[in-house]
Amino acid sequence: MDENTRTEIEAAVFRRLVAHLRSRTDTQNIDLMNLAGFCRNCLGNWYEEAARERGMQLTRDEARETIYGMPYAEWKSRYQVEATEAQKAAFGLSHKNHG
Repeated sequence: MDENTRTEIEAAVFRRLVAHLRSRTDTQNIDLMNLAGFCRNCLGNWYEEAARERGMQLTRDEARETIYGMPYAEWKSRYQVEATEAQKAAFGLSHKNHG
């Protein structure tokens, strides 16, 4: 597979992942973190870092909006629920260094 084709396929997969996460507003970020070790915010952070590595100025809020499809604060007020004590405990055990 040539590099351009690989990049196109990876980009298509990324867009599909983002679309899937946008449609699954019932899945909380803490659930993603506890099960997979990353969440929507992580994807936004990675997006911001990749843009910066390519000399582009992109804020964390702009990057997160790319992932959420709306400002993070809006998504949070619409869809985020308070984490349960069990979710918080699981997160504390498995993600001590997550920032």
